[in-house]
Amino acid sequence: MIFDSLAEILTARYGFERAEITMETGLRELGLDSLDVIDILVELEEQTGKEIELEQKVETVGELVRYIEKKCQEDA
Repeated sequence: MIFDSLAEILTARYGFERAEITMETGLRELGLDSLDVIDILVELEEQTGKEIELEQKVETVGELVRYIEKKCQEDA
């Protein structure tokens, strides 16, 4: 679910092709910086209704997805 939401944001907001986005895709490979990641988190917060604060460095889409899933489970 989080992966699909993240992929949707990346395609809608940044114009990536859905096929370009996998769990192994690097955020730098996509040209995203820390501010982009924060913007993505804000949008995911709105979708999930959960506050998501990034407290560690993430380098791939998969790391970001797993981090968000973990944070959402902690708040459940």
